Amino acid sequence: MEIVPQISSALLRTILRPAVTTPLHGGAAGPPEERCGILLGRGGKVRRVVPAANVSPTPRTHFEIDPAALIAAYRRARRPGALAVLGFYHTHLTDDVMPSPTDAASAAPDGALWLIATAREARIFRAVPDGVIHGRFDPVGFDLVVGKRAPLRVVAYPGDHHAPRSEAV
Repeated sequence: MEIVPQISSALLRTILRPAVTTPLHGGAAGPPEERCGILLGRGGKVRRVVPAANVSPTPRTHFEIDPAALIAAYRRARRPGALAVLGFYHTHLTDDVMPSPTDAASAAPDGALWLIATAREARIFRAVPDGVIHGRFDPVGFDLVVGKRAPLRVVAYPGDHHAPRSEAV
């Protein structure tokens, strides 16, 4: 049985905040660009998000996590008791939360989680061989933990990539 990923609303807010404060959405000054980072945790539970520099030459439409940040995260993860690298996140400046063909071409089929966020929503995907989305990603349901309340399960339906449903766990 595959572990259902879990993320807190506070961590999700950390990821979403830059997505909603771009000039495109009436926020901070400066050119809009995709934001990105690393998801750290244990047993499928995302415990920490580490923002990283987007070093893509076209950061408005693509992302590339700073290789130095990736190397540092994987090195820290090898330490006893350290959080593991569960996956990655990035934002899209459009309202399309689905992985792009470029995302698929960049993803190794290693089972890593890919959280993609827009100003309005976030979804999680797993990078796998022969995924249903662009041959690389499968949608993943996840538990959203709000404060100390029981988690809310966000269910991913493989046949309906655009309408995840929520239900109490």
